Amino acid sequence: TERGLGVMHLLRLGLLAFSCLFWAAGLALFTLGVWAQISLADYMLLSTNRYPNAPLILLSTGAAVTTWGFLGCLGVAANLPCVLRAYGFFQLAALIAGLDEGRCCGADGWRDWLTSDWNGTSVSLPDSCCVRRKGCKNRPLLSDDSEGVTAAGIHPHGCFRKVFSLVNDNVFHIAATVLGLAFTQIGGIALACLLANKLTPLFLC
Repeated sequence: TERGLGVMHLLRLGLLAFSCLFWAAGLALFTLGVWAQISLADYMLLSTNRYPNAPLILLSTGAAVTTWGFLGCLGVAANLPCVLRAYGFFQLAALIAGLDEGRCCGADGWRDWLTSDWNGTSVSLPDSCCVRRKGCKNRPLLSDDSEGVTAAGIHPHGCFRKVFSLVNDNVFHIAATVLGLAFTQIGGIALACLLANKLTPLFLC
């Protein structure tokens, strides 16, 4: 019927739009992973016991999301119910898996640089640790406490602490974003399953 064809058309358009957004998000993740792998490789040496493979995780996740987003678009364009079901299952798996500028110096603090490959035992810090870009690199500390560090023009806080503080200060916005993504994925799962069921009588899987 004309009504049934209209519903099919709306389902296809909705799922196609969602798949394109999903594909674009995967491409953005992949690009971010490439940038992190190239630009942050040296900094990752400081966190060998924490998250040294974060760029590779971004790369692999971005590649997977991009691939599945493309398959979603292919399933809609070619009317392939099997591909649409697989796409819906992938969205469900991703949803379940998702449920389960820094002004800082070093990972936990400026002392991390003293035991790194950058510096043996003398006080020598990279320019990124200096409050005034090149003001503290070879300046001796007046004392080892926070006042001496501040007087030497060094950022006293570690970068991991700054990141955790940033997350803690913006936890509401992060939670809202995660919930928005979750509901979006639920919508994608529903669209994929509905369209696959509509296509099954026409295209046997």
